[in-house]
Amino acid sequence: MTLNNQHNKPADTVVVLDFETTGLSPNQGDRAIEIGAVMLKDGKVIDRFQQLMNPGFRISGFIENYTGISNMMLSDAPSCETVMAEFADFIGDYNLVAHNASFDQRFLDAELRQINRQYPGNFACSMLIARRLYQDAPNHKLGSLIHYKNIHHEGVFHRALADSEMTADLWLAMLEDLQQEHQIIAPDFSLLQSIAKQSKANVLQFLRKQS
Repeated sequence: MTLNNQHNKPADTVVVLDFETTGLSPNQGDRAIEIGAVMLKDGKVIDRFQQLMNPGFRISGFIENYTGISNMMLSDAPSCETVMAEFADFIGDYNLVAHNASFDQRFLDAELRQINRQYPGNFACSMLIARRLYQDAPNHKLGSLIHYKNIHHEGVFHRALADSEMTADLWLAMLEDLQQEHQIIAPDFSLLQSIAKQSKANVLQFLRKQS
């Protein structure tokens, strides 16, 4: 499938993902410890993926407290390599969405390199798009945006599946707002990527040109 065809896919048909990790940088030896993902097709959840993974070393007390994932929980988990092979099969040729996507993309790329796998889809960042669409939000952290948009949640943060489900809800809310407020119906994935690249001052003019 060509890159152009990936960009032209509908924005409501994506895999929304979230990693929990041992730290901030795979270049510093950090690894994934949990992956969660929600598959959307035509704006509906059709599948989910969630799995802990053993990074091969003990995680810090800070990460245990931050994520609620303990070394004991990871001791019986399958390896990163096993889980990421399954996840690569799961995402197939879908485009990908994450909140603060540069972080998740770094880990996805690094973990898939370990097993010589790739993905043909493109990434969009829900945080960057929300910064353009919701400029009056107090901040653009996932939890704050969920509250700002009155999106129901279970109060669980920093676990991969819960965060990916909330990000999926935020993504769908943004698509609905594009339709309701800007008359942009059924946008393709590349339009959402383009919104993220606009300046805050220019975004309304950009959106008017799309309707």
